[in-house]
Amino acid sequence: MVNNTKTNDFHKQQNKEEMKKQLITFATMIIFTIIAFLIVGSGMMSKMLAIPLLLVLALVQVAFQFYYFMHMKDKGHEMVAVMIYGGVWAAVLTVAALSLIIWW
Repeated sequence: MVNNTKTNDFHKQQNKEEMKKQLITFATMIIFTIIAFLIVGSGMMSKMLAIPLLLVLALVQVAFQFYYFMHMKDKGHEMVAVMIYGGVWAAVLTVAALSLIIWW
């Protein structure tokens, strides 16, 4: 019985840490969204600086979504990760090919 209690305590602590990471990630994503709205709404930056900054903020949010909310950091999600990375790679190739066709 004592071992079962230790296991339950361990799982409770592990779940608590996971929830803490989830909340921190969610709060960070909300802050990034507010920053993006402020950049666009206030017009305090030129488009040449604002667009790359917005793209970086978006990429960070996508990474947070994948690793924390879609649980890709956990064991047992390797095939899902391969499929998602394959889809991202196909999208990058498609955009690159279409850009080459348009600008050539």
